[in-house]
Amino acid sequence: MNHTYVIIMAGGVGTRFWPFSRSTYPKQFHDVLGTGRTLLQQTADRFDGICPPENIYIVTSDKYKDLCQQQLPQLSDDQILCEPVARNTAPCIAYACYKIAERDPQANIVVAPADHIILKQDEFQRTIRTALAATKDNDVLVTLGIQPSRPDTGYGYIQYIADDESGSEVKKVKTFTEKPHLELAKQFVESGEFVWNAGIFVWNVQSICKAFNEYLPEVAEIFTEGKSIYYTGDEQAFVDKAYSLCKSISIDNGVMEKADNVYVVLSDFGWSDLGTWKSLYEVSDKSDELNVIDGHIMLYDTRNCIIKTPKDRLVVVNGLDGYIVAEYDNVLMICRKEEEQKVKEFVADAKERGVEFV
Repeated sequence: MNHTYVIIMAGGVGTRFWPFSRSTYPKQFHDVLGTGRTLLQQTADRFDGICPPENIYIVTSDKYKDLCQQQLPQLSDDQILCEPVARNTAPCIAYACYKIAERDPQANIVVAPADHIILKQDEFQRTIRTALAATKDNDVLVTLGIQPSRPDTGYGYIQYIADDESGSEVKKVKTFTEKPHLELAKQFVESGEFVWNAGIFVWNVQSICKAFNEYLPEVAEIFTEGKSIYYTGDEQAFVDKAYSLCKSISIDNGVMEKADNVYVVLSDFGWSDLGTWKSLYEVSDKSDELNVIDGHIMLYDTRNCIIKTPKDRLVVVNGLDGYIVAEYDNVLMICRKEEEQKVKEFVADAKERGVEFV
């Protein structure tokens, strides 16, 4: 029996990717890169050879169950876990892990977000196998840390203990720091002791359940009660009630920052969390004028832009430098790349004008 499992977290909305990412159709269900596969499908594809298809579980909002089934038809109903409300990552991970524990007490689990980009597939799989080997028979909680290429203030940072004698890529974690200010980020990168927190976790099911018991006992108690209900017709009713009792808390705040058995695997596999238009621009192929285009587009005297528009509409752009031009459904957005943080403001204002925009 293959004891490796994958949990894909696919419940977020990702408003910074508006107008593509909407509450009705978030970015993980879009073919953002123009590859013919959505971000969710690419995430599932990434684990081919790591675990069998029947060991992949998706945790998503009950609003997106149909989208998950359409995009990953190979999954059974039992593999699509529907959250009635968003409660951040700790309850989401607890639900999936306690359900898997009921089926396989020897499970060794990878947890990954559905909306990340990984450009070096072989290196990613090698890194995951390194992490799985570390967690298989050991009571440790492992996260993947990305070698930082710049002092980015948009990521969390992990400080590790540089024990060079062993030569292992698996290092003991010293501290977690949430999105630091620029000066601190510069110090982190210069020190060589910090990596970006990729939000990808690996552990065996006994270790994570033990950690929930210790650090989030109320969450552990809620999902332990489902032991005899998982994989039955009563599961959804149980989960709906369980989520009404859960507080909203991330796995980082709830468990990883408190535990003393946390390790990081130093990683470099072309990772981006694809959180913003600018991050999509950075990972995409660019023209000689440094434009990223996806659509039926004619450009004149235009550079440093990312333009993503419907294929059935001819779009002509003249004289732009450093802009995002994005059209999807009933919304066209034109915004300076450097001011992309205003997208959340746009979404809030659009919401006031009518829900059909968001």
